[in-house]
Amino acid sequence: MPAKTPPPKTAEQPSFESAIERLELIVAQMENDKLPLEDLLVRYEEGIKLVAVCSEKLDAAEKKITIITRDAAGQPRLEEFEPEEKAAPSQGGGVALF
Repeated sequence: MPAKTPPPKTAEQPSFESAIERLELIVAQMENDKLPLEDLLVRYEEGIKLVAVCSEKLDAAEKKITIITRDAAGQPRLEEFEPEEKAAPSQGGGVALF
């Protein structure tokens, strides 16, 4: 049986922090109305790729998060993190006090 060849190496993904920094720079450059259309398109494409990287890294981090709680006997126990559902916006647009 032939040995499996590893997939070709691609450019290493940036860290979450460096991707966010680069996104902020891209946004600042795109907000400058002096950037030619071709450069805008290049920056936009790069930004979309960086957003995907950030989203992937956040999803992976969310899956790894555990919350330490204590049971009735005071012993620590690990629970998987489950994000809260986003509440649907209330109808009527008013502010509810009670």
